[in-house]
Amino acid sequence: MSDFVPIRALAAELARARRVLVITGAGISADSGLPTYRGVGGLYDNGPTADGVAIEEALSGTMMRTRPELCWKYLGEIEQACRGRQPNAGHEVLAALASRYEQFTVLTQNVDGFHRNAGSRDLIEIHGNLHQLHCSACPYETEVQDYDGLDLPPSCPYCVGLVRPRVVLFGEALPERELSRLYRVIERGVDLVISIGTTSVFPYIAQPVIAAARKGVPTAEINPGASEVSHLVRYRIRERAAAALQQLREMLDGEAGTGLKAQAR
Repeated sequence: MSDFVPIRALAAELARARRVLVITGAGISADSGLPTYRGVGGLYDNGPTADGVAIEEALSGTMMRTRPELCWKYLGEIEQACRGRQPNAGHEVLAALASRYEQFTVLTQNVDGFHRNAGSRDLIEIHGNLHQLHCSACPYETEVQDYDGLDLPPSCPYCVGLVRPRVVLFGEALPERELSRLYRVIERGVDLVISIGTTSVFPYIAQPVIAAARKGVPTAEINPGASEVSHLVRYRIRERAAAALQQLREMLDGEAGTGLKAQAR
């Protein structure tokens, strides 16, 4: 069945909503040329790494503490895959839509920084950002465009401590500040929850969709494949993120958008 009908229905929900929560995963960055990630460690779905360990072990907090050179090796490969890539139309649409709403929060699992680069401001980077670095031993922190020219693993220029990206590695706790922001958004309530390009395997990613569905709040999923929440959402759109989001924006902006606004009154 064509996805035009659920896209149009979702556009109508967007036209009437005031408070929106959007949850994104690797699928929204696929149109920027990035692979779809498995956790923070994409590119490695075919068995162990070249060093003979699973990527979850290589990219773990334990490995960063005990063998930082190995952990940084794979962080560097992920950053290399992001290097030179740009936000795509999907990121740009979400950033542009935000000004229309009382609240438009983007909760992303992605560490590529594309939502921020595209202009999203009400942004929760729950897994962090590859380009934000900090020292493990002192308050030093910095932001880099890429890892070109960095010695890996890098040392702090002030205390010679280990510098690492501000990302959540396997086995590490989620950042309290970002979790608190997410809880506040959920507690205040939303009119619409949209899940985009994520398999929703982590409970904190699936739960906002589950909670909204139980309360009768409209929910939607934009994803070519199935996820843990596909059976729960009201509107399921089996398309790539950039194409679907462009269609939504055109419906909201164009003649169809005028009709949607009238319909939403």
